[in-house]
Amino acid sequence: MSPAHSHTFRPFRIAVLASGRGSNLAALIAARAAGRLPVELVGVFSDRAGAGALEIARAHGIPALALSPKDSADRTAFDESLFSRIAAVQPDLIVCAGYMRLISEAAVRRFAGRMINIHPSLLPKYPGLHTHARAIAAGEREHGASVHYVIPALDAGPVIAQARVPVLDGDTPETLAGRVLEREHPLLVASVRWIAEGRVRQAGAAVALDGRPLPAPLLLGPDQELHPPCESSTA
Repeated sequence: MSPAHSHTFRPFRIAVLASGRGSNLAALIAARAAGRLPVELVGVFSDRAGAGALEIARAHGIPALALSPKDSADRTAFDESLFSRIAAVQPDLIVCAGYMRLISEAAVRRFAGRMINIHPSLLPKYPGLHTHARAIAAGEREHGASVHYVIPALDAGPVIAQARVPVLDGDTPETLAGRVLEREHPLLVASVRWIAEGRVRQAGAAVALDGRPLPAPLLLGPDQELHPPCESSTA
């Protein structure tokens, strides 16, 4: 390789925000190790020192940091401190994977178009918490997960992709959650890969796929790959 071409490739840099056990983080790490996700994981950040995600990160040599909200005067001050540290690792994308705090408007706007979240419902249905119990109580026959761009309004950003699962007779919130989680992992991996490859980006209040507005969310097929809605039935 000639010197002129020795530094042309820069891996797509991912920072992860997580508050819990880190199963989605583990899925990203596994996909990268298997060669299915062309990214560099440059940091994992949390609001909980005991989050399992931090242990997973450290076990794989990924820098990990927790800040306590109690050490800041308010949410804005906490986010300013946290996101300044995130900015220092120069992420191309921030992935909120089980991050359980509302993010201040200033922080969201600072990373507009570069922050995504995975949410356990078919948005716009059931933003917020307790999505599985709410879906069962409403008599839904279909449920799932969504990956969306983060905007200042809770779980209201443009939806990139969704995975759908049936709601079965006799389902409890726990059984339904388990079925959704099995699809959450490949959904997040595929969504991050398409963003890293430059196929997907936020375009104002919409999502662009290959430079064109996406009329409806991509759908995760049985092959664990994303497909435009018109192709999903044949995946």
